[in-house]
Amino acid sequence: MEVERVVSGRQFRSGKKRGCGVGKTKRGKGTKWMVVVDGRGLPLGNYLHSASPAEVQLAETTLAAIRVARSHHAGRPRQKPVRVIADKAYDSDPLRKRLRRRGIELICPHKRNRVRPATQDGRALRRYRRRWIVERTNAWLGNFRRLVVRYDRSLTIYGAFFQIACLMIVLRRVVQ
Repeated sequence: MEVERVVSGRQFRSGKKRGCGVGKTKRGKGTKWMVVVDGRGLPLGNYLHSASPAEVQLAETTLAAIRVARSHHAGRPRQKPVRVIADKAYDSDPLRKRLRRRGIELICPHKRNRVRPATQDGRALRRYRRRWIVERTNAWLGNFRRLVVRYDRSLTIYGAFFQIACLMIVLRRVVQ
């Protein structure tokens, strides 16, 4: 008697391609790194998501990932920054209103194709000159090949390596 093979060996797992947190971009597929840093470039919080949605949609979720211990007294960790310096991708009046309701000032230059009048003047945009600190932190994260070339299908494992990379950046900066 011969046993018939009903299921091929490759079909024990569902045929879903990509991994969790991978989305289409102009250059292929990828995962978006949303990182919040302090004034020295040390990561305070991060959020990993599919590369498809715009940064404006992920901004508040990323800000919710911040947990900074209060140095002068015990208590709940601080979660709300005073101001957020971001690039042009975050220029959105609804986002500005939501952050203002929470007591957070959004500093970002306006897009060229903005229809409504400008909401901030040059005084607030002076702080935007320090944006290079965020870009430097992104470059430091780009030095970790495991993050740039995503080998892991699981977003949990990829996120763990992202946390390790952030920890290594903090340790390097604190030791110096």
